[in-house]
Amino acid sequence: MTQNTPAKGVKVTLVKSPFGQLHRHRATVRGLGLRRMNQTVVVADTPENRGMIHASRHLFRVEEA
Repeated sequence: MTQNTPAKGVKVTLVKSPFGQLHRHRATVRGLGLRRMNQTVVVADTPENRGMIHASRHLFRVEEA
């Protein structure tokens, strides 16, 4: 039985440039689907995404979606 309840999401906004950051921080930004400053994406609220956000938390602003 499938339900049509939407998955919980998290709004992530890139507020600091990844330029000059460690390679893994730049990879995290791209992995979350962010390409430019002040861009906002909604990602699923999973432990994997939460870990990526936490690893580079100084680059993002995070809100519940």
